[in-house]
Amino acid sequence: MISFEEVGIRYGPGSEVLSDVSFRLQPGSFHFLTGKSGAGKSSLLKLIYLAQRPSRGQIQIMDEEVNAASRETLVSLRRRVGVVFQDYRLLEHLSTFDNVALPLRIKGADEDQVKREVSELLAWVGLADHMHELPSTLSGGQKQRAAIARAVITTPKILLADEPTGNVDDEMADRLMQLFIELNKVGTTMVIATHDTRWVDKYPSPQLHLDAGHLSIIPQDAAPGMLL
Repeated sequence: MISFEEVGIRYGPGSEVLSDVSFRLQPGSFHFLTGKSGAGKSSLLKLIYLAQRPSRGQIQIMDEEVNAASRETLVSLRRRVGVVFQDYRLLEHLSTFDNVALPLRIKGADEDQVKREVSELLAWVGLADHMHELPSTLSGGQKQRAAIARAVITTPKILLADEPTGNVDDEMADRLMQLFIELNKVGTTMVIATHDTRWVDKYPSPQLHLDAGHLSIIPQDAAPGMLL
């Protein structure tokens, strides 16, 4: 599903932010991405969701060679990758409902399906009473939940989440983690970036660990889905 071979990335003339990163993730695997601030986690996620090309090395996403892919191929790949950003990236002129519904509408879903699936998911993440509100009226935690709902509504092939439980209480964080686990059970490949070791301990999974731009793999009970 995701393959990196000797990947490096730098911004401008400085030193590399990521160096010699190599790993392979199989479809349906679940991994935490760990490391201190500045270790390169956000840069690695950008490479996976195709917002950035590598400075060197080879990346394959869903059997497509990213370096040689056409613009049309990259657009098609991006539509199969769900992303939860730290800064939410909700569209301020759309209601919570319409933000979450947007990926379904882009795919051409009929409005009965949109209404049913979006309403059910917003209820699950505790936003049923806020579905008609604009993002400017929501708290940080509510925006986080709306962003997560938008990312998972189409059951993407890959889901990337950058600190998805950072702005919610422990009870809601557990609920969101259960949502990710259920999504993983139906085949979505998960990569969750987190500083919070509580979730890594509570939901044991292999870790992609970054330290100063270098990646190491921390297996969890030789879990399936990770090829060393």
